[in-house]
Amino acid sequence: MQSNKKRLINAKVTGVGMYVPEKVLDNKYFESIIDTNDEWIRTRTGIRERRMLENGATSDLATKAVEDLIKTSNLDPKEIDCIIVATVTPDMFFPATACLVQNNIGADHAWGYDLSAACSGFLFALQSGASLIEGGSYKKVVVVGADKMSSIVDYTDRNNCILFGDGAAAVLLEPTENMDDGIKDSLLRCDGSGKESLHMLGGGSLNPPTHDTVDNKMHYLFQDGKAVFKVAVKGMADVSVEMMEQNDLKSEDIAFLVPHQANLRIIDATANRMGITRDKVMINIEKYGNTTAATIPLCLVEYYRDGKLKKGDKLILAAFGAGFTWGSMYMVWSMD
Repeated sequence: MQSNKKRLINAKVTGVGMYVPEKVLDNKYFESIIDTNDEWIRTRTGIRERRMLENGATSDLATKAVEDLIKTSNLDPKEIDCIIVATVTPDMFFPATACLVQNNIGADHAWGYDLSAACSGFLFALQSGASLIEGGSYKKVVVVGADKMSSIVDYTDRNNCILFGDGAAAVLLEPTENMDDGIKDSLLRCDGSGKESLHMLGGGSLNPPTHDTVDNKMHYLFQDGKAVFKVAVKGMADVSVEMMEQNDLKSEDIAFLVPHQANLRIIDATANRMGITRDKVMINIEKYGNTTAATIPLCLVEYYRDGKLKKGDKLILAAFGAGFTWGSMYMVWSMD
């Protein structure tokens, strides 16, 4: 990201929206279908329940989140310049989920695209949207994190099916000339050597759909939990500390760490490395599980609407996901 000294415009969040499905899958539900129990799930992940979209696709989740943003921000959809949807569960390869959302909300003058970076997707998309704003050509960019993880989870896989849920959240980015406001800095990384530990092998050009790919469960998410845990703890913590050092931030300067909600132990490890206490960490994993690209924006929306997130609060956003992908962002909250 460009240095503040070189930029004349920052991107700031001026509106938010979210949607989670009504159906709740609590830990008791999983006791009935696999060999597990509530205590085992809670102590290892921090998750108590998650949501599941019974009818519909990722575009439906994303559309409802953007509609919530439009309603609560008094935004005219025709003013939207661009829609970026971060997701690993697009409705289909093409058209992009962003195009479906654009049509659903009547954003007649918008263009858009999908961005695939798994659990880091929202951070990558937020940086992309901020860059469009900073360039001066776009005034209103909507960034969505949305995933229907239930569509790619194997519910006989006891290690992974308990982790994931469905949901979506969105933010509106607009320009500001106040360089002390909005998105200040970001550090984003990827490392393709991690592909063996977290992937979905079937459905793409490498392994097009066949009877064999279906029979071998290649259209489901695969995760080596232990391997991912080790690199996620280090990756999220390292990049978050680097972000603080790069911006001369001390732990007491930060109002909240906003971490990807994959596992409470990873969240705690990141906070500890940053010198941040649990009360300054946004957490809602107990309600929604891992909604992949939606976790960070869901936290932002909920904490803002609960009155916990205030204008001027300094935030560190952090994520780690398949790819591997990871990153951190420094943001000053802009909404009253």
